[in-house]
Amino acid sequence: MFKKELNEECGIFGAWNVPDASEVTYYGLHALQHRGQEGAGIVSVDESGHLTRIKGLGLVTEVFNQRNLSQLKGSMAIGHIRYTTSGGQGIENVQPFLFRHNSGDFALAHNGNIVNSAQLRQYLEDRGSLFQSTSDSEILAHLIRKDPTEREKPRIIPILQALNMIEGAFAFVIMTKNRIYAMRDKYGLRPLSIGRLGDGYVVASETCAFSVTGAEFIRDIEPGEVVTIDSHGIRGQFYSEYQRHAMCAMEYIYFARPDSDIEGCNVHSFRKESGKILWREQPADADIVVGVPDSSLSAASGYAEASGLPNEMGLIKNKYIARTFIQPSQKLRERGVKMKLSPVKSIVNGKRIVLVDDSIVRGTTSLRIVRMLREAGAREVHVRIASPMMKNPCYYGIDMSTKEEILCSSRTLEEARQVIEADSLGYLSFKGLLEAGHRSDMCMACFDGKYPTALYSSYEEYRNEDKF
Repeated sequence: MFKKELNEECGIFGAWNVPDASEVTYYGLHALQHRGQEGAGIVSVDESGHLTRIKGLGLVTEVFNQRNLSQLKGSMAIGHIRYTTSGGQGIENVQPFLFRHNSGDFALAHNGNIVNSAQLRQYLEDRGSLFQSTSDSEILAHLIRKDPTEREKPRIIPILQALNMIEGAFAFVIMTKNRIYAMRDKYGLRPLSIGRLGDGYVVASETCAFSVTGAEFIRDIEPGEVVTIDSHGIRGQFYSEYQRHAMCAMEYIYFARPDSDIEGCNVHSFRKESGKILWREQPADADIVVGVPDSSLSAASGYAEASGLPNEMGLIKNKYIARTFIQPSQKLRERGVKMKLSPVKSIVNGKRIVLVDDSIVRGTTSLRIVRMLREAGAREVHVRIASPMMKNPCYYGIDMSTKEEILCSSRTLEEARQVIEADSLGYLSFKGLLEAGHRSDMCMACFDGKYPTALYSSYEEYRNEDKF
């Protein structure tokens, strides 16, 4: 990642009773492309009830074309774009997963991370399950496989039972030949919304996918809720009595597109308000405000508006360079930063700059940006971060550094400032973060270490404990 080695999660999309559903899903995935660039896939259901899948490595536009999309017939489809979270890279981990079973074929796509995946994998393998991938997403499919004695019961029953065995952050979509099931974890850590499109419905990780497909937002799926979409309409039921609206703070701060609304709050508005509060909490004596493209531009706008300082485009992002986090070495990633981000010398030369960014992980990219601005003639660089100090790794589907690599995990504010060579360094408070979204609760575990769920050892750690 050119900015801070913070990698996105995944994106999911589904369409029910929508003409040319695979094409609609293609455009929905394109709108969600910022959530993952490793691979993409679509599964469709034709009029005979047959499920067909096409998937591949790369961007949505690289995987799909008019020829292969024409093979995905029908008015139902689900799709997925992936960035590696749990499991590894490779085509076998690209979703949606498609399962052929004598109780009925189904497809599954997932955003998030199952923290008790190692324990569930052993439980399932001990009972004869054979896994096609190393992704934790496949676990749900094995858990909901119907027992031969219970095949007369609706599939929703084993789904509800399976969800009560899973711990972590997730949004799932499951598609059979007749219906789509969409569900969120009981903590509300991952977003998932429903929209209406003509006489049909769509579901998506972010509402920005509704705009491009022409869908009208209906509502968010609630934490702990499973929504069934079929010929009877939309029906929701809860698999857990425990419910918490602890949306991942990084969805607002960094991951989601600015034009998305998450649980009733527009992402751009959240970021702009956080910038205003950041000025109130961490003012700086400077000449101009410069935001780090792209996710920090809204916060920079708010900071400039509140401070009265000019908001200048002092850094330019070259959008036609490959995303640097997929490069195989740190050396190439560092070179990629210079290719992707350039200071505008005529704007920053001789100026005292407030550099607004959304977060700092390792600090290596912040250091390079500060140095670039100084080389371009900046007199002072005051770094302001529109989130609290990041101190802990994430276990819920964000590919974040280990605790030892995180800049502020063991450093004071002053020590962190020295590492990135800024003239001053200031962060948004926890109170300010909640105030920006008018929220009383969010998952801020990467900042405060208070994880909403129990944490489990990883699959490899579990194997090394002689459990096998």
